[in-house]
Amino acid sequence: ELLKRLGVDIDAGTLRLALTHRSYAYEQGGIPTNERLEFLGDSILGFSVTDALYRDNPDLSEGELAKRRSAVVSTRALAGIARGLGLGEYILLGQGEKLTNGRDKSSILADTTEAIIGAVYLDHGIETARQMVMRFIGDCTEKDEMDAKSALQEYLQGRKKPLPDYLVIGEEGLPHERVFTVSVQLEGREIASGSGTSKKRAEQNAAMAALQKIKGLGEKA
Repeated sequence: ELLKRLGVDIDAGTLRLALTHRSYAYEQGGIPTNERLEFLGDSILGFSVTDALYRDNPDLSEGELAKRRSAVVSTRALAGIARGLGLGEYILLGQGEKLTNGRDKSSILADTTEAIIGAVYLDHGIETARQMVMRFIGDCTEKDEMDAKSALQEYLQGRKKPLPDYLVIGEEGLPHERVFTVSVQLEGREIASGSGTSKKRAEQNAAMAALQKIKGLGEKA
């Protein structure tokens, strides 16, 4: 199911390695982690986004290009992609991370996304890896990822769709460590959901996940 969402085949062993967080590796006696693949994927991601920005925006200055690249490859943006793919449910985590909602931690999701990119590169080469990167984040090179709600609204309005609704569907944690979960819905149907330490951040994460799901997976809103 994950490979279907990714749109590319990955060798079973390489995929498992890409999904192996260090917390799980430690509990299993020190087996290899996904950190080397993450290192590799980070470079491929940076190159792919930089190349696209440079070619598609000939009038932008170096500073503006750097700003847009930073937004697209940020932890928040990558975590949004991962949430859109449902990547968290497949990550191999240690018990401690499972108990602290590790499957929805932006840092873990972002790092695993980069590891997946590295795995695709090892199995298929730079062009297939680059194509996958651009399929999931290519459209985002034209927008500031920090405002995913606005980007989602623009995308839907451009296609004569109604505006989405944001509903709080979960709230947990201690009073000073609340985590909110928000569902973004279109015409009564949930597109995606996201979590955050405030309702506003949860809405942004949900919008990011919805945007990536609609664009990256080619689904019709």
